Formats: sequence, structure tokens, C-alpha cells
Amino acid sequence: MQSTRSRRKVAPAAADGGDSGDKLEQLLLSSAICNGEDLGPFVRKVFASGRPDTLLHHLRHFARSKESEIEEVCKSHYQDFILAVDDLRSLLSDVDSLKSSLSDSNSRLQSVGGPLLSSLDSFVEAQNVSKNVNSALQSVILCIKLTELCLRANLHLSNGSFYMALKCLDSIENEFQDKTPSSTLKRMLERKIPEIRSHIERKISKEFGDWLVDIRVVSRNLGQLAIGQASAARQREEDLRIKQRQAEEQSRLSLRGCVYALEEDDDDGGLGGDENDGYSNGNNGSFGFDLTPLYRAYHIHQTLGLEERFKQYYFENRKLQLTSDFQVSSMTPFLESHQTFFAQIAGFFIIEDRILRTGGGLVSKMEVENLWETAVSKMCSVLEDQFSRMQTANHLLLIKDYVSLLGVTLRRYGYPVDALLNVLSKHRDKYHELLLSDCRKQIAEALAADKFEQMLMKKEYEYSMNVLSFQLQASDIVPAFPYVAPFSSTVPDCCRIVRSFIEDSVSFMSFGGQLDFYDVVKKYLDRLLGEVLDGALLKLISSSVHGVSQAMQVAANMAVLERACDFFFRHAAQLSGIPLRMVERGRKQFPLSKARDAAEDMLSGMLKRKVDGFMTLIENVNWMTDEASQGGNEYVNEVIIYLETLVSTAQQILPPQVLKRVLQDVLSHISEKTVGALFGDSVKRFNVNAIMGIDVDIRLLESFADNLSPVFSEGDTDQLKNALAESRQLVNLLLSNHPENFLNPVIREKSYNALDYRKVVTISEKLRDSSDRLFGTFGSRGAKQNPKKKSMDALIKRLKDVS
Repeated sequence: MQSTRSRRKVAPAAADGGDSGDKLEQLLLSSAICNGEDLGPFVRKVFASGRPDTLLHHLRHFARSKESEIEEVCKSHYQDFILAVDDLRSLLSDVDSLKSSLSDSNSRLQSVGGPLLSSLDSFVEAQNVSKNVNSALQSVILCIKLTELCLRANLHLSNGSFYMALKCLDSIENEFQDKTPSSTLKRMLERKIPEIRSHIERKISKEFGDWLVDIRVVSRNLGQLAIGQASAARQREEDLRIKQRQAEEQSRLSLRGCVYALEEDDDDGGLGGDENDGYSNGNNGSFGFDLTPLYRAYHIHQTLGLEERFKQYYFENRKLQLTSDFQVSSMTPFLESHQTFFAQIAGFFIIEDRILRTGGGLVSKMEVENLWETAVSKMCSVLEDQFSRMQTANHLLLIKDYVSLLGVTLRRYGYPVDALLNVLSKHRDKYHELLLSDCRKQIAEALAADKFEQMLMKKEYEYSMNVLSFQLQASDIVPAFPYVAPFSSTVPDCCRIVRSFIEDSVSFMSFGGQLDFYDVVKKYLDRLLGEVLDGALLKLISSSVHGVSQAMQVAANMAVLERACDFFFRHAAQLSGIPLRMVERGRKQFPLSKARDAAEDMLSGMLKRKVDGFMTLIENVNWMTDEASQGGNEYVNEVIIYLETLVSTAQQILPPQVLKRVLQDVLSHISEKTVGALFGDSVKRFNVNAIMGIDVDIRLLESFADNLSPVFSEGDTDQLKNALAESRQLVNLLLSNHPENFLNPVIREKSYNALDYRKVVTISEKLRDSSDRLFGTFGSRGAKQNPKKKSMDALIKRLKDVS
């Protein structure tokens, strides 16, 4: 078949007539029609100009011009049509032959395919039956698996394995519930699964509630156990320090050559360890500390998707428990309940620390810290209130020790305890004031019970308990028993009171966060010794000492207490961990100096009064004797006999230095009494023979001092002799051949420095003697005066002028 020819575009034919304008319009219209353009503008234009006929004319002209072209085109296409009809006729004959061929083929196909179609129908039917059977089997298998899973869930529920039961429920929901072919099973699952979850939540909540009840008792026991372990560890450290101090003391005293090694036992597994820490997530039979119910409940609630709700529920309940633990019973004294109070809180936070570290986010660190801040604030408030009411030092110490152990225990778990220690530090002054008050009563009772008798010790343990334990021994050699101590029973009694004060003070100051507290202990020890003990001894001396033996015993006690005071400060330093050299360097004067001076003054006063009784015999001296006494006057012999008896007794009790001071005071008093007798009104005059007798008396007293050289050192005997300086210098001056030397300042300072020139004038005026002696008779008229007598008169005159 020939292809269709494309339409040709022909140019419009030129019009035969009309003017040039009509020709132009005709050409434009023809061009527009040929090009397929819109003829609307031409139509509007001719109607607007009122010349539609012209347009019609142009259109008819254009149509006529196209008729010939159309005719040519039709002729061309007619030939093609004839050819196409011929082709169709030949095709029709082919179609008839094909139709007959197809009919034959169809008949043969039907005859062959009939049996096959019958077999195919049977196969399709069998295949459908197979599919149905397979579907039924799959449904049965699915139901069997579902039933087995339900049975497994029921078994876990009956065994209390709630987590496994929940996992079974999750598997049922995710894998079987939507695929279950049985509507009955599906409805049952839709109803039972929420009920089972609610049942598990109730059961686990009940277990958790029972755990909350039990954990309070567990917390108290756990707190007591932890604090007990801290106390045991502290005791081991204290025992180690005691052994070390004993070893150091033995080394210092060189009692024996010894090599020692201090070994510290390994600490028992504490509650704060990471492995065998005394508690675990599971059950612990020894402590009863079981976190399994808590973690089980937490895990179940996580599985149920209720994690945040359980966290909030747990925190609120524990917070309420802590708040109830803060309640202090008004029916029970705090002294009896404080251990339970603090142990309950300690156990609470030990458990919370364990849960924080192993609970998998059950509690946060900030929540625990907030609870601890609340607890510290409450404990501080309770301590402030209870301390303000207490009036017994021992009660404060007991509570302070337990609180410090609480601080040690909880500091191991990272809890800050400075606020608690600050409360303890704030009440140290009150504690020590109460302690001083208790010691004041005890010391008063001990002094009141003193019989002013030397202490008898029959056994070595008594010696160790009363002497060695306070380092009161004067020698390292253990004496034979029975042993009579130079002091009375009041000394070890007071030493025990002071030592107990030191230990209580150190115990209160120890473990309170302050490392160097020796200065505080020393301050209160100074007050105990300088105010309490010294004051009590002064009161005893002024009111209860009535005889020389009692005064001598008190003076001996004071000498022993002086050694004891050195021990007190060393003991305080050792307990405070301060080197002894620092104590030696910072040592001040004897804190009982007032009582010591009062005791020695009283003893000296009593001895002076005794001596005064003998010195009254000086009135029997013949002051105008013709011959000088060769064996000493009666009074001095009596005095020396008394002093010798006194020394033989006193040297068994009094230390040499105390005895020296007492004798020095007594001899000085004798010297003053001798000079006073010459200066007094009872002696109107005396001669040189009488002064020579006094010189013998003084020599006897000096000989008595020299005879004490086995008791005292040479320097001490010289000091005793110097106590007689005034009487000795006066006698030397009165017997001197050059009395005018007294006016020489150098000689007076060297040889007469103890003399008062006014006394010298008065006493010199009383001297009477014959003219051949140095001091002739004053006022003897007509007699020729000795030149030496003139110098004495000149001396007296010069001394009077000075006065």
C-alpha cells in the first residue's frame, strides 16, 4: 500500500479584478486559510466596515481556486484505493483457508485435551485438599506451641519465677497472639495476659513490701556490726600504740637491751570491701543482708515497663523510713538509745551505698547525697539538743565516742562527716568543764580520806600499780617488800584521777578530725593541776594539817607529785602522738608550786615554832659572863638535838632538796632569832664573852650543817651555813679588831652584806667590856680608852649620822 502523501501549502491566487486594496485583503485571507490561521480578525473587520459581501466574495474565489487542486488529489488517491481493494480480495481467500485449518486443528486438540483436562481438575482438587490439610496442621502446631508456652508460663508462675513468666507472656504476645487461628484462644489470651501481669506486680510488690519491713532490722544490726568493727579496729590500733609506747619507754629508760618488732594483725574483712565485704546481692546468713528481693522487684518492674514508677516508689519509702529513724524516744534516755539511733542510720546508708554501686541505676548519687545531708542535719540537731541537756562528762564521752565511730564507719563509704565532728568540737569546753568538776569532787574525796601516813605496799603488784605506773620511783631498783613509800595514799589516788582525766580528755579529742590536739589537752591539764588539784591541796594544807608529821608528809607528797606532774605531761603527749622532746622543750614551772610552797612554809613554820620553844632558853644566857662558854649555850644544844632528830626522821620521807629548803629556812630563822635577841629590849647589855659564847653556838650550828654532808651535796651544806649569815657576820663584826672596815663598801658587800646597819648601831651600843678588850666599857669616865674602842665609837657615830 502506498503511503499517504503530505498536504501541500499553496500560495493564494491573485485576483483578476478590484483595486489593489481588495487584492491585498484577498491575498491575506488566502494566506491565513492556507496556513490554518484564525479568520476571526477578518470577519470582525468586514462586519465593522459593513462589507461582508466582500469577504464572501473572497471566500468563494478561494474555494474556486482550490477545486482544481482537490480534483488532482482525488485522482491520485483513487488509484491507490483500487490497489488496496485488490489486496483485500486476495487476503480474504487466505483467511478462508486459515479458518478451515484452524477448525481441523481445534477438533484434533479437543479430542486429545479432554482427558488431560479431566486429570488436571482432579490434580487441582487434590492440591486444594493438601493445602487445607497443611494449613490445619500448621494451626494445630501453632496451638500446640502456644499451649506449651502457656503451660511453661503457668509453671514459672507456680514456682515464683516471675521474670521467666513475663518473658513467656512477651513471647506469646509477640509471636502467637496475632497469629492464633483460634478466636477462643485469642480472647482467652487477651483477657488473661493483663491479669497475669497484674498478679505478678502484686506478688512482687508484696515481696518488696516485706523486704522494706525486714530491712529496718537488718539496717540496725548492720550498723551495729559496722560500728563494732570500727571500734575493734580502733582498739587494735590503740593496743599497737600502747605496745609501741612501752617499747619506746623501755628503750628510753635502758632497762634492758631489747630488740622488738611490733606487728599489726591483718584487718578482718570489713563491710566496705569489694569482694568479701560482708554482704552481697544474694542472701547472707551471717548478717541477714539480702538485696535479692529488691533487685528482683526492680528487675520485674523493668520488665513490666514500670521502672521509673518503681524508682520513685522505692525512694519515697526509703525516705519515709529514714524520717522515722530520726525520731528520738522521749520515754528512753538518749544515753541508752543513742547506739540504736546512730546504728540504724549507719546501716541505712551502708545499704544505700551498696545499692548505689550495684543497683543498676535504682538510686542516683544525688538522691543518696540529699538523703545524707538531711540525715547529717538531723543528727547534728539531735546532738546539739542532747549535749545541751547533759551534765555528766562520762555521758558526753560515751556518745562522742560512738559518734566518732559512726564517722569513721561512714567515711569509709565516702560520706562526709565533718559537720558531725564540728558538733563534737563545739562541746569540748563543756565536756572538760564537767570533767574538771568531776575531778574536783574526786580529788576532794581522796584528800579527805588521807591519813597522812606513809603508804605500805606488801606485794610487787601494789608497787607497780601505785609507783611504777606513774613513774614515781626514785630508783630503777625494785625495793624489797613490804615497802614503805615516802608518800601517803593520796598521791597515787590523785595520780589515778589525773591520769583518768588525761585519758578521758584525749579520748574526747581523738578521732574528731583534729590531728594536733595536744595543746588543748595540755590547756585543760594545766587547769586541772593549777586550779583544781593545787587549790584542793592548798585547802587541805590550810585546814587539815595539824602537826609536824602531817606537814612533813604533805611536803613529801608534794615532792612526789612534782615527779608525777612530769609523768602527766609525758603521758598526755604520748597519748596525743607528740614527741617527748617537744614536751621537754615547752615545759613550764611546777603547776602545784603554790601548794608545794604552802606545804613547805607550813612545815617550816611548825619547825620554827618548835625551835622558838627552845630559843626561849636564850633568855637564860648570861650576857655579862666573865668566861666564854666552851660547849655552847643550853638553847643551841636543845635546838641541835631537835634538828638532828628531825633530820633522822625527815630524810626517810623528804627528798634532800625539800629537806634542805626547810632546814635552810629554820637555820635562817634561828639566825634571825639570835640577832633579834641581841637587838631586842630583853638584852640591855652584853660583853665580849657572851658574844664569844654566841660564836660557839653558831659554830655548833655550822658543824651541824657540815655533818649533813652524807645527805646533801657540798653546795647544799654551804647554803645551809649561809642561812646563818646574819648572826655569823654580826658576831664576826663584834669580835673584829677593825670594826671600821664595816664602813668600807667593798668590805661590807663582801663580809657584812647580810647586816642591817641600824641593827648594828643598836647592838653595838649594848656592848660592854673592860678597857683592855676591844670594846671597853662605854661611858666609863676617867678611864683611858683603847684606840680600837675609839674606832668602834667612831663607827657607831658614823652609822648614826647615816641613819
